[in-house]
Amino acid sequence: MKEQKNETPAQPEVVWNDQNMKSTYVNATNVVAGREEVMMLLGVNQAWQMGQKKVNVDIDERVVMTPYTAKRLALMLAATLKAYEAKYGKIEI
Repeated sequence: MKEQKNETPAQPEVVWNDQNMKSTYVNATNVVAGREEVMMLLGVNQAWQMGQKKVNVDIDERVVMTPYTAKRLALMLAATLKAYEAKYGKIEI
């Protein structure tokens, strides 16, 4: 009888290709979800004064992903912010 091993398959090497990368600054975001996808709206808040009754946000990007990708993103963001706060102090929002 052969012994079965419960080995996890090796993860492939990920090579990040930044040849077509662009950078976008955002200071406003919204997230909405349905059963099959999660959508992040990323934009820039054009408000110059506190207490305005109306604030315009120019949406620059819409990022659509599966719920599984969104969950992995949430975990990576949480870990990144935890390391950031350990180094620079707590972020109060």
